[in-house]
Amino acid sequence: MEKFTKVKELIAGIEADVEKFSNAGNGAAGTRVRKAMQDLKVLAQEIRTEVTEKKNSK
Repeated sequence: MEKFTKVKELIAGIEADVEKFSNAGNGAAGTRVRKAMQDLKVLAQEIRTEVTEKKNSK
């Protein structure tokens, strides 16, 4: 699944910002993490929709 690969890439891409926010309290990194989490939410919903459609078409 192409979108699942995007989810994994997105998570890997924000790992440094999560560390910066958690350990150093970097506010800008926290903002980037929040935006990435919103993008992740959208991707997850798209995957859920695709899975449901595929399941129901059988």
